[in-house]
Amino acid sequence: MKIIVGLSGGVDSSVAALLLKQQGCDVEAMYMQNWHDITGTLHGECEWEEEKVVAEMVAKQIGIPFHFVDLSDDYRNQVVDYMFSEYAAGRTPNPDVMCNSKIKFASFLKKVEELGGDMVATGHYCKKETITVNGKEVYRILAGDDPNKDQSYFLCQLTQSQLKKALFPIGHLTKPQVREIARKYNLPSAEKKDSQGICFVGKVDLPVFLQQKLKAKEGNVVEIFKEDYPAIKQRADKEAVAKDTTGEDLFRECLPVTYLPEDGKVIGKHIGVQYYTIGQRHGLKIGGHQGSIFIISTDTATNTIYVGEGKEHPGLFRNGLIIKPEEIHWIREDLKMKEGEEREYLVRIRYRQPLQKATLKMRKEGMFILFEKPQRGITPGQFAAWYEKEGEMLGSGPINQ
Repeated sequence: MKIIVGLSGGVDSSVAALLLKQQGCDVEAMYMQNWHDITGTLHGECEWEEEKVVAEMVAKQIGIPFHFVDLSDDYRNQVVDYMFSEYAAGRTPNPDVMCNSKIKFASFLKKVEELGGDMVATGHYCKKETITVNGKEVYRILAGDDPNKDQSYFLCQLTQSQLKKALFPIGHLTKPQVREIARKYNLPSAEKKDSQGICFVGKVDLPVFLQQKLKAKEGNVVEIFKEDYPAIKQRADKEAVAKDTTGEDLFRECLPVTYLPEDGKVIGKHIGVQYYTIGQRHGLKIGGHQGSIFIISTDTATNTIYVGEGKEHPGLFRNGLIIKPEEIHWIREDLKMKEGEEREYLVRIRYRQPLQKATLKMRKEGMFILFEKPQRGITPGQFAAWYEKEGEMLGSGPINQ
């Protein structure tokens, strides 16, 4: 069985390749180039060229064949265009989730198979197990053993057919252990810092990056004062109840509050709602407040950003969220919920967020996720992923509302 490691030039994939080689596996490495354009990148240079050199040096040190593949067209079509369309619609996308499902375990997997590879290995901090259900092999994604580095969330859109071909050799290790192994075997990536920013693009000035396709358009920043929030929420609740088709008052629990310009006071200007996200506190450049101001809502129709002062502003918190029926994704298809069914799971709505207790309610209108405690910064476009108590991730979906 031939295993091809997606060697990125970072320490995690380097150690993944080393461990497989030490286990006596037939291992090869392949570096994927996914991006050429440096528009908006903060380093201002072609980071991928340096990454490729380090990856090639690692492969040579380990003693495995090295390959190179350019997947930049697929990456632009499947990931970057998705980013632009989501931001244009006023949502906040997660390119890392899409990169894994559409590139690393799709386009890259095809190239692996063309090279005669049977499996793809990556440096993700997560684990995979195989069980038998009704005589059929079923693949499980489990949280990695390092609680500070668990990356299972980024794989929340993978399918059973993709998991069948996937290996995660470092899921049982912590980051310090991985660094120690890399140093012990003098891997060129041993001291390399973790990558930051957008997957394969790097750290970017987001407005500059997005202005490649999304034009700047000045709009108002409206502050919602805490003392006015109860009346606004009461109005929003009445509107939600009027829209509710579930007969269970689920819309009131899960729909975000809709604000009107007259609900608050104009305190500044912004360059376009598509450049901002709920929960954000940097980038508005508005002073005159004792505490930090946070974005609590955006309105693409009026190009208005609504903000509130303080990290405990009630506008930052919600009890639940909704996922569209057609966007609900089950990794464990054998555990798929039926309409009318309810289950208790642990849910996270962003990477590294501690798992939160929640009740999932499957209805014809979609998946309603109601949290035991109100959640801060529920953001449309991001992914909600649900887990069993022992750490198995079962499914996910993009937050619609």
